[in-house]
Amino acid sequence: MASFSYRAVRRDGKSVEGVIEAEGQELASRQLRAQGLTLLKLEPGASAAPRKTSGKPPDRKDVLAVTSELAVLLRAGLPLDRALKVLIEMAAQPALHAVLSDLLAAVKGGKPLSEAMAQHERVFGSFYVSMVRSGEASGNLSAVLDRLVEHLESARANRESVVSAMIYPAILAVVATGAIVMMLLFVVPQFQELFDDMGDALPLLTRGILNLAEFVKSWGLLMLVLLVAAGWFGRNWLATEQGRAARDRWLLGLPFFGAIVFEFEVAKFARTSGTLLQSGVSLLKAISIAIETVDNRILRDSLQALPAAVKSGKRMSFALEETGMFTPMVVQMVRVGEESGSLDGMLLELAQVFDQHVSSGIKRGLTLLEPAMILTLGVVIAVIIIGIIAGIFSVNTLVV
Repeated sequence: MASFSYRAVRRDGKSVEGVIEAEGQELASRQLRAQGLTLLKLEPGASAAPRKTSGKPPDRKDVLAVTSELAVLLRAGLPLDRALKVLIEMAAQPALHAVLSDLLAAVKGGKPLSEAMAQHERVFGSFYVSMVRSGEASGNLSAVLDRLVEHLESARANRESVVSAMIYPAILAVVATGAIVMMLLFVVPQFQELFDDMGDALPLLTRGILNLAEFVKSWGLLMLVLLVAAGWFGRNWLATEQGRAARDRWLLGLPFFGAIVFEFEVAKFARTSGTLLQSGVSLLKAISIAIETVDNRILRDSLQALPAAVKSGKRMSFALEETGMFTPMVVQMVRVGEESGSLDGMLLELAQVFDQHVSSGIKRGLTLLEPAMILTLGVVIAVIIIGIIAGIFSVNTLVV
């Protein structure tokens, strides 16, 4: 363990100093950030190992961390260029260090931060840049950054909940398939010699299981190769516009999960547009940016009609209703927001409602999916075992 001295700013803007022990400088930085501190300085002791960095490009977690720390530093009273210098000193990744250095150079050259970030739109995204631009226009950049942090954390939580919810069913499916294949390859063949002389005297179920085991043994490798090839071709096809559109249309058409996909995508659109409107971005610009956050191409194509409709003076609720893709709840909540003059609040409320629906829907789906998969695995294995036992009874009957 090595010792590191640090100076940091708490969330309330007060500075603190101290010493922390960790395996490395990057781990020390993570531990302090986990305590809600924004580092101003972190210096290793004489025995500390040099900080290790990775060459991967900045991801969503890096952007979220930078946004949170920048908001704290600005709230503490640091000027923008000084805050960027602090972030550069604490950047653990070369790619993130390079991006922050470019931002600092542009800001020192007289450019607004939003314009500097626009040069790295692949890292920050158009939504992020527009939010920063609205914060600069209102003179309250730290508050807008705080709102950005809330938005990014909410989006990350939703994304991680969906991914983590699918991990267990995926593992269960792999284990179930492996168990069945292992039984057909190694367990069933052990009884082959016992049943060889039985011929048609064997029960139909036993003969079917033996034939299936022989097929898997003879053609299993070829089937695996064909499955991998089909997966490769399918992946390439899904990379095309036609493939993605077909996949998205199929997802929306699923009996139960289609509604979850719909609400998940609409929640992203509503949250993004509501947050932008709340920050002072115009409705037309907010809609255009929010559309780009929708991954499902069928819904995105339907939403593409909104900018032209709004530009021509039509209400957003009418344009949504005319697409025929959106539920009465979506249309009515948007209409209430327009009539009450609080469209931003109603869009955020809609996003919150749909987030809750998605979360509860996923839980209900998993509640049904996991027992169904376990039951299917048990039935398949039970059929194999019953077939073998039936064959054994047939042999005993003939011997007697």
